Amino acid sequence: MPDSIEKVVIIGSGPAGYTAALYAARAALKPLVIAGTVPNLPGGQLMITTDIENFPGFPKGIAGPELMDLLKQQAERFGSRVLDENALDVDFSQRPFRIKHDGAETRAESVIVATGASAIWTGAKGETTYQNRGVSACATCDGFFFRGLDVLVVGGGDTAMEEATYLTNHARKVTVVHRRDALRASKVMQDRARNNPKIGFLWDSVVEEIVGDGKKMQGAMLKNVKTGATSRVEAQGLFVAIGHKPNTEIFAGKLALDEKGYVKTSPGTTRTSVEGVFAAGDVQDSVYRQAITAAGTGCMAAIEAERFLAH
Repeated sequence: MPDSIEKVVIIGSGPAGYTAALYAARAALKPLVIAGTVPNLPGGQLMITTDIENFPGFPKGIAGPELMDLLKQQAERFGSRVLDENALDVDFSQRPFRIKHDGAETRAESVIVATGASAIWTGAKGETTYQNRGVSACATCDGFFFRGLDVLVVGGGDTAMEEATYLTNHARKVTVVHRRDALRASKVMQDRARNNPKIGFLWDSVVEEIVGDGKKMQGAMLKNVKTGATSRVEAQGLFVAIGHKPNTEIFAGKLALDEKGYVKTSPGTTRTSVEGVFAAGDVQDSVYRQAITAAGTGCMAAIEAERFLAH
């Protein structure tokens, strides 16, 4: 009903959103989840992740879309309602809060923001084709699948050095591809990567195309930005580590964001700058970015929303 006021509205799905919905539903808050739709994929980044082997409880691994469907079913079992629409705008200036979405406008006593973050991709030809077939944006998630193989890491910052260093635990050789002739990473991270015998560097280079047999990646075409020369590098994996972009466009000016656009939360909590609005998952986490940590903060947000409403 347009005149009804929801107790809890969760904007976004994925591990954070669905876990928040599960906990809120079990607290009899009857949460409404505005899950998103194309291009804001319901289920978040795990919907384009083929195999997840580090989510507790699945010793044989599980496909990302299957895990998201199970989390959705579990939340709905206890009374969560999932709306496959995009949130378009919010008004947090007074309660009840207002959330404008594709179908209408919804009012809510509390809101949990769980819109996640999106990896920034290179845009190279073939990148979309070979995602989850060699191309990844998360070494912690997928590094295990590249045991004994040669991989590329694109980027020159701390994230790229962390990814490259982590991948040496699995890959035979890791080559960092950077568009400049010097790294942007902190000195300690640079030193760690440079001193690792399994890590090499290709300077002044960008990825122009990712090539393969249609099923799996087999290499990449690189272009030297100074000479214009192109060359093919054989590799079975490519990890893009040029950053993530939090999905916070509709919250700009409505919630306090950090310099990278992530929602600011009070230390040790999911409370945002607006009382009654909470944030969970990758939308407020630029450090861990794991499904299990997103789920954990989703639980925290639901409990904090319940306590907020009780008082």
